[in-house]
Amino acid sequence: MGVFTPQANTTVEPEMQILLPPGFSYINARLTSPKKTIEGRLVDYYDSLESSLKQFANAPIDVLAIGCTGASYLVGREREQDLVNRWTKSAGVPAITTGLAVVDALTALRAKKIGFVSCYPPSLTEASNRYWNSHGFEIGQVAGSFNKDSNFHPIYSLLANNASEALAQLSVEKHDAIILLGTGMPTLQTISKAINPNGPPVLSCMLCLAWRCVQSISGRDLEEDTIKAWSNGEGWVPRLKARQAR
Repeated sequence: MGVFTPQANTTVEPEMQILLPPGFSYINARLTSPKKTIEGRLVDYYDSLESSLKQFANAPIDVLAIGCTGASYLVGREREQDLVNRWTKSAGVPAITTGLAVVDALTALRAKKIGFVSCYPPSLTEASNRYWNSHGFEIGQVAGSFNKDSNFHPIYSLLANNASEALAQLSVEKHDAIILLGTGMPTLQTISKAINPNGPPVLSCMLCLAWRCVQSISGRDLEEDTIKAWSNGEGWVPRLKARQAR
């Protein structure tokens, strides 16, 4: 996998290492932007992504994974699909955004009413809601974990317990699925503690992206039982526990 990660993101790489099953690996490139605002940088990442492909040179990648969800909200459904088609043509392999990976996961689950844990400022959360609505999903409860007081980055400075505290605010059983938004907020520990095979799946953007890319490389259909297995921690939870025990 060739993975694009936003410039200051500290979560994509370690979580991808845990999520990927044996036999799969990735190399990473950074999306960079001089823009001063979060929104400006996010759009700039997508505007400049095609030129950033040269970071992978002739590496033998089988799929291009864009580990950034916020940009999809801001460019919108139609332009995102146009960009994905263009990136796929330029890279010569399927390009998968995190936003569309989540859409594919929810579609496979036949989920309609979705609860969200948002790590974003209010304006980006609103853009997120519009994006999910455009794909036909009903917005249920939304719990926030935005860290506006961080000196580093209001999203990337979040800790695993931020997601857990926000998830606890939701009535999980009232939704068909729960999505922990963003690729910058650590989520795997939260998901591992929330696993309930009899309840609605709790997913994250990173989990959906890893699942979608593995399905693409393996040539497998996007079936309900596969994303349920991932949401129930099949394979990756033991790797998470082994990492935490070090």
